[in-house]
Amino acid sequence: MITCRDLIEEMEKLAPQNTAEEWDNPGLQLGTPTTKATKILVCLDVTDAVIRRAINEEATIIVSHHPFIFRAVKNIRTDRPLGKMIETLIKHDIAVFSAHTNLDKAEGGVNDVLAQKLGLKSWEKLPPDLHGVSYGRIGYLPQAVTLDEFAAQIKAALPVAYLRIVRADDKPLKKVALCGGSSAEFIQTAAHYGADVYVGGDIRYHDAQHAVESGINVIDAGHFGTEFPVVAALAGKLRAVFADRATVVADDFSDDVFSIV
Repeated sequence: MITCRDLIEEMEKLAPQNTAEEWDNPGLQLGTPTTKATKILVCLDVTDAVIRRAINEEATIIVSHHPFIFRAVKNIRTDRPLGKMIETLIKHDIAVFSAHTNLDKAEGGVNDVLAQKLGLKSWEKLPPDLHGVSYGRIGYLPQAVTLDEFAAQIKAALPVAYLRIVRADDKPLKKVALCGGSSAEFIQTAAHYGADVYVGGDIRYHDAQHAVESGINVIDAGHFGTEFPVVAALAGKLRAVFADRATVVADDFSDDVFSIV
């Protein structure tokens, strides 16, 4: 058995909270440091389905990437989705801990996992943008491929049903920049450092136009698709630490909220 404090201490080693952005809200979202657990559930988002899974499996700590409570809560209406989830979690003594931008930046976090999934053989941190911010990675494929070939590799590697592609040119791709989640702001940095293609999520129309003007191809693999792989990776890290004290399970059932018709 572990306590939530044990989890917090371990997460501080993996993704120090002081590396999170000022606007972010990582850390213990609900519950107390003394909450005890024999099972931990790791997920991307705290949803009704995730909460039901935690209850059914008697997991008393949920670790999420996206903060369960992100903005100020001015009321807790239990007839509304967030209030109802808070009520259910409290009734079942389930604590929630989140690691967000600190896990994006961390070694072995969101973007290192994404780089590994995309088959990069060597990568480093993408240099900061004009505002001094960077979560991304930049590195190389083992061999040059076409944009369509790389897109097929991504589709096979990530939990995505579709990709959106921005074609700037038809040159072979070798140097890749990436950042999981909503990350269009790093496209110009990627172009500046010579990336042939940028992989991210939530790419907007005008960002795509600017990418073409800058001569960099873009593959939008979605917010969910680029971040969900960290769930299994983080669960594996925690499983190794708490092997003899608690069971750690990863969300393997959630899907992207977007679909195509």
